[in-house]
Amino acid sequence: MDRRRFLVLSGAAGAAALARGRVAFATTPGEARFVFVFLRGGLDGLHALVPHADADYRRLRPGLALTGEAVRDLDGYFGLNAALDPLLPLWHAGELAFVPAAATRYRDRSHFDGQNLLENGTGQPFGARDGWLNRAIAGLTGGDRRLGLSLGTTVPLILQGAAPIQAWTNETIPDPSEDFLNRIARLYADDPQFDAAYRAARNGVQPEMDMMDMAGVNGRPGAGGEFILAARAAGALLAHPRGPRIAVMDLTGWDTHVNQAGRLTNRLGILARGMTALRDALGADWSRTVVMVGSEFGRTAAENGAGGTDHGTGGLAILAGGAVAGGRVLGDWPGLGARDLFEGRDVQALNAYEGIFKAVLSDHLGLDRAYLDRVVFPGAEGIAPAPGLFRPV
Repeated sequence: MDRRRFLVLSGAAGAAALARGRVAFATTPGEARFVFVFLRGGLDGLHALVPHADADYRRLRPGLALTGEAVRDLDGYFGLNAALDPLLPLWHAGELAFVPAAATRYRDRSHFDGQNLLENGTGQPFGARDGWLNRAIAGLTGGDRRLGLSLGTTVPLILQGAAPIQAWTNETIPDPSEDFLNRIARLYADDPQFDAAYRAARNGVQPEMDMMDMAGVNGRPGAGGEFILAARAAGALLAHPRGPRIAVMDLTGWDTHVNQAGRLTNRLGILARGMTALRDALGADWSRTVVMVGSEFGRTAAENGAGGTDHGTGGLAILAGGAVAGGRVLGDWPGLGARDLFEGRDVQALNAYEGIFKAVLSDHLGLDRAYLDRVVFPGAEGIAPAPGLFRPV
């Protein structure tokens, strides 16, 4: 196989058709696009969207507080970490917004549990074996179209489930032998669900177009590596008239217990360059796109003794795209005073990720609200879609 490939995945069996650099696209409903960028490890929201005018911020972080040229003022209170400078044009164009003090319903500060809860959507770690975004795709398509796209070497839980999705990776995977494929076929033969999934995966995609040319990702990754390369591929694929419409990307390295300033300068720069690469590859379709950047939780309001921060609760959501009513900091802000902190240590999580996710699915993608509450986010009926996030259609 070529290094750059498109895999068509069945959520039922996890089988994949290996198309030699080519893929057939299915017809998809609607023209709205959604990309979720998962920052795994716990982004310190106070280091990305900086409350630089707050005396409590400087008190809590005598060594980590960003001042002067390290921060770009946005509204007199909040500023943007200078490492995110490539995103400033989006802010000025009204295509970038921030929701501070944001998190899921999870409060126990375990990476493993927090990521699983964010992806399964039930409000409980390991509350479901499939992902809320896969369930949403099934509601948008009836499960008969490949609307979803995963970028990376594995398909994250958020996209796993009954609805078939597609995946792109830049990694080298050796071709399976015909003998191996025949053995797999015999293994699945007695199980109708697995057999159907395997047959669909192996035979359901016929060569149609060159993925390397269409995705525009020839050559080796430059600075920022695989994430920026994947972002360019995601934009090209989502911009294709018969391509997918919903994508998920991961970026790791956000667990900054030590040396946070230097590490986050690097990671935030990669994130910003990846988001601009995605915008450029989407072209005119950026105008109907929403990109959400989120993490499993935030970090402590105060710095620790190692030049970093520890696991916290209230974090940050970033929204970008031509469909975003941006140029604003949205939601409620609790402040950083001693009485304002959750359990005396963390930013209070006043703005629910689930509310943002619901707004994306209902207001932007058009998913039925009853299905959203019943199937996609069970147990979260009391969390309403966040209002006013997107431009009127």
